[in-house]
Amino acid sequence: MIATTRSERSVGEPTLYVGFELSQQTWKLALTSGMGATPVLRTVAPGDGAALRRVLAEARRRLGLPAGARVVSCYEAGRDGFWIHRLLTTLAVQNRVVDSASIEVSRRAKRVKTDRLDALKLVAMLIRVCQGERGVWREVTVPTAAAEATRHGSRERTRLVQDRTALRNQVRSWLVTWGTAVPRDAHGAWWTTVRDWADHPLPAALQARIARAAARLALLDAQVAELDAAQVARVGTAPAASPAQRLVALKGVATTSATTLLDEGLVWRAFRNRREIGALLGFSPTPFASGAVQHEQGISRAGNARLQSTMIQLAWQWVRWQPLSPLSQWFHGHFGPGRRPRKVGIVAVARKLLIALWRWATQGIVPAGALLKA
Repeated sequence: MIATTRSERSVGEPTLYVGFELSQQTWKLALTSGMGATPVLRTVAPGDGAALRRVLAEARRRLGLPAGARVVSCYEAGRDGFWIHRLLTTLAVQNRVVDSASIEVSRRAKRVKTDRLDALKLVAMLIRVCQGERGVWREVTVPTAAAEATRHGSRERTRLVQDRTALRNQVRSWLVTWGTAVPRDAHGAWWTTVRDWADHPLPAALQARIARAAARLALLDAQVAELDAAQVARVGTAPAASPAQRLVALKGVATTSATTLLDEGLVWRAFRNRREIGALLGFSPTPFASGAVQHEQGISRAGNARLQSTMIQLAWQWVRWQPLSPLSQWFHGHFGPGRRPRKVGIVAVARKLLIALWRWATQGIVPAGALLKA
């Protein structure tokens, strides 16, 4: 009797395993037919589909595989993104994109690292995964081309807001060095009216620098406003029962937050349970238990950074605008008025809230006690 893996494929089915080690100049390929077979190493130019076809056909012949044997491959997620995955899919290759941080490495002080060794290690781990071994690595969910293109808008907005905040802080720091500050009614060429600590006008060079910074701030404000308008139009044209319309219908959830959640994969990642959602967010405990030593190392931050910041903001808005929600009442009941306890407790609210929003967006299950906008 032939054993089968979790994917219901026969372990004895002829398969060509390929591990890709990618670089800007070349792609190193390690190809083998399974455990015990000597891998074949080949090098191709990046993105050369014709060369890939030739290498795969040659490897099948050399390893004694049928011409129609299935091909399974893997590569590490990185700067190249997912276009390589789509290229391999067009070549009828079953590809896996691997999270680089989840690959096991030697803990010696110094280890040998070359493209050849990395490709060989990847293909050996790929065989273990295909044979049903669990926990070898973690795979990245590949978005569709449309989903990947759509999230550029929210990511660009996040970057522009960060640049705008940094520029405003720079202007404030320049004024601090002269014993003054930005006036509350800062309109027009306000820097020409600011006086320093000795009641003198600001130096001409500093005024010119602030003027150039103000021009950049005006451009950033215009670009952020343009992206905000695009997000509002996108949500406004969505169907009534769409995830976007459902999210913005909740009090405390604005268009920007809803767009970020959807762009980062609240729906297209096709979560199967709440644990997968928690893994993406990364707000999970990290216990340390070895022998008689047992303690908690704190909350893990190994998650989507944009999703984490968005959910923390949403959690604070939720406890403010959804006072009848059991989640808000739990937060107020377990964490007192102290600032430190509330900052710790809001992380738990963010994790639970994300699960509730996922169920509402995908299944239409309204969060308990939630209020909808008029």
